[in-house]
Amino acid sequence: MSHDRSTVEAAVQLYFDGVYEGDVEKLGAVFHPSADLRSLENGRLRVLALSAWLDWMKKQPSAKAEGKPRDDFIVTIDRSDDQTAFIKVRCQLPPRYFTDYLVAMKLRDGWKIVSKSYRYDLRE
Repeated sequence: MSHDRSTVEAAVQLYFDGVYEGDVEKLGAVFHPSADLRSLENGRLRVLALSAWLDWMKKQPSAKAEGKPRDDFIVTIDRSDDQTAFIKVRCQLPPRYFTDYLVAMKLRDGWKIVSKSYRYDLRE
C-alpha cells in the first residue's frame, strides 16, 4: 500500500513550527479542537484539553525567541490507510526534550492531530 507522505509531513511541520515559535495559531490550526494531550506524571495519567495546553503555550517564552537551537524530526509515520496516521516525533523546548506520539486523521479540512501522548526528559 502506497500513500503520499507529503501531506502528513506538512501537518507535522506545522506542528514543529508552532512548538518552536510558540505560535498557538499554528498549533490550533493543526490540532482538531477536540484533541487532548496525555502524559504520565508521578505514575498518574494526566489528560490536558487542547485549549488548556494552548493557554499554557501562550504564556511560555518560545525556544525561537530565546535563541535556543531547533532540533525536531519525524521518527516514524505509520499509515494504515489514506486517512489515518500514527506519527512518532522528537522535538524540544529546552530544558524539556520530548518524544511525542501523534494520532492524525485526514478530515474534510486536511490532516489534523486528534490526540497526542508524550514524555520528556529534563536536561540542562
